[in-house]
Amino acid sequence: MSVLPAGDPAVVLLPHWLSAADRELLATVVRASLAAPELHPVDAVHLADVLTELHVAAAREAVWPGPAARVRRVTGWPDDVLPVRLSAEELDSVFGLAALPAALRAALAGRRP
Repeated sequence: MSVLPAGDPAVVLLPHWLSAADRELLATVVRASLAAPELHPVDAVHLADVLTELHVAAAREAVWPGPAARVRRVTGWPDDVLPVRLSAEELDSVFGLAALPAALRAALAGRRP
C-alpha cells in the first residue's frame, strides 16, 4: 500500500468510455483549441494532458486488451470503445470548449443518445 504525501490531494482519473469516432473528434477539437491564442494557460496544460491520455488509452488497449474487452462484452459496446481516463480538471477544461459538439459532451457526461 502506498501513502499519499501529507497535504497533497489525490488526483482521481475517471474512465469515459468513448468510441474511436468520439476519441478522434475529441482530439480534433482539443488540438484546434490549443492553437487558439485566447486559451487560458491552465486550460492549455489540462487539454494537453487530455491529448496525452488519448494516446495512452490506445497504448493501454494494445498492451492490455483484456480489461476493456471484458467491459465491452458485458455492456454490448462495440470493439472500438475504450476508456479514456480524465481528471475533473481535464474534464472541466474540455467542457469549457465552445466548439465541443453536443453529442461528444453527452458521451463525456456519461449520457449516450
